[in-house]
Amino acid sequence: MQQTDARPSNLTLARQLWEQTWPMALGVMALLGFYLVDSVFVARLGTLPLAAQSFTFPLAFLVIGVQVGVGIAIAALISRAIGAEQFEDANRLGALVLAGGGALLALLAVVLWWVQEPVFDLLGASPEVQAMIRPYWALQLPAMWIGGVVYFGYSLFRAHGDTRFPGMMMVLTSLLNLLLDPLLIFGVGDWQGFGLRGAALATLLSFCIGALLLVWALRGKGWVQRHGMMEQVKKSALPFLHIAGPAMISQLMPPLAAMLATAMVARGGEQAVAAWGMASRLESFTIVLVLGMTMALPPWLGRCYGRRDWQTVQQLMKVGAIMVIGWQTLLGLLMAVLAVPLAQLLVETAPVQAYLALLIRCMPPSFGFLGVCMLVVSACNALGWPLRAMLLSFLRLFLCYLPLLWLGFQLGGFGGLALGAAFGNLMAGVMAWMGYQQALSSVKVVSAGPENS
Repeated sequence: MQQTDARPSNLTLARQLWEQTWPMALGVMALLGFYLVDSVFVARLGTLPLAAQSFTFPLAFLVIGVQVGVGIAIAALISRAIGAEQFEDANRLGALVLAGGGALLALLAVVLWWVQEPVFDLLGASPEVQAMIRPYWALQLPAMWIGGVVYFGYSLFRAHGDTRFPGMMMVLTSLLNLLLDPLLIFGVGDWQGFGLRGAALATLLSFCIGALLLVWALRGKGWVQRHGMMEQVKKSALPFLHIAGPAMISQLMPPLAAMLATAMVARGGEQAVAAWGMASRLESFTIVLVLGMTMALPPWLGRCYGRRDWQTVQQLMKVGAIMVIGWQTLLGLLMAVLAVPLAQLLVETAPVQAYLALLIRCMPPSFGFLGVCMLVVSACNALGWPLRAMLLSFLRLFLCYLPLLWLGFQLGGFGGLALGAAFGNLMAGVMAWMGYQQALSSVKVVSAGPENS
């Protein structure tokens, strides 16, 4: 096992990790702010439109899960090909991800349109709410497809070492959405706008502009090569499936859990669902540092993995976990103190405000432990343990989160549900860290090759 003679201090590693994390965190924050802004404007239309939008979130997470799983795999393969100076393979993989990934997401969008009625029935949406969902969904599905293809394009830039362009584009599309949302939802002058459909139309137009700029940026770079694509499929299919299979399954678990959680919350009524949907948007926005770190840290860990430098892996993970727990705990406590004004800022209906304030008090302080679990899952994918990452994702959601959510709801209603979610996050973080320490101990003892989970 190769080790470095002089190791940087934890403070130096923390500074380097921050320098790599903040550009991606900024881009992710802008992208998540994209969706949070949608929910804030839709909330001004009333409880029913916000509930209608909230019922679509689990299916939207399903699409995002597929695109992220594909993006993880293709970025890893392209990075490896570039590292091995197999540039033609890398360029053919670039063409494959845009064409194949786009086709896969288009098929998924068609399926989601066909099954929308039984799925929304299952989630507990009333006929009145479903009538509002259908025209919104007709625009939101194409928007998600274009957004997914644009995301694959961003993955090409990250694989080639350019994180600034994706970050800049995420910010730009978010600003476009912010400008278009009030215009298309509420209208201007005598025109009353499109209402809920306007939110989807703003998303669609923003992603279309992003796609045009992406095509312009890719022009002349040579990262997309169509010649020899079929040969590349044969060569890369098994490595792709080895990474993408577990990664995609891991990414599909959260939307499934979100569907089950939404169905549970729906027992409390449409106001509870509206608050839960807004809290879900707020949660993603709150853990933006964690999301940025899960993108910045894996390439670093991958290089350590290639050198079998497990001591640096251990040092990096410790520094990352301390940063995540420290920041998320401080932010979570601040949000808990400001729960009521935050809820009043985000929604207008008093009962929804009360539900949302309760969720903000209970859940954000636990996001540090949720962040540790996410960091460990991301590290497992980078360190050659994809099945372990998938298992941790499963245990987080179906052993920790959902059972405690259900138990809390049974014992204390909506307030118990919020506490159950918080304790589920805490339990998941502790479990993930213990699992990571066990895996690292085993691989340091058996230091011959990667662990086969």
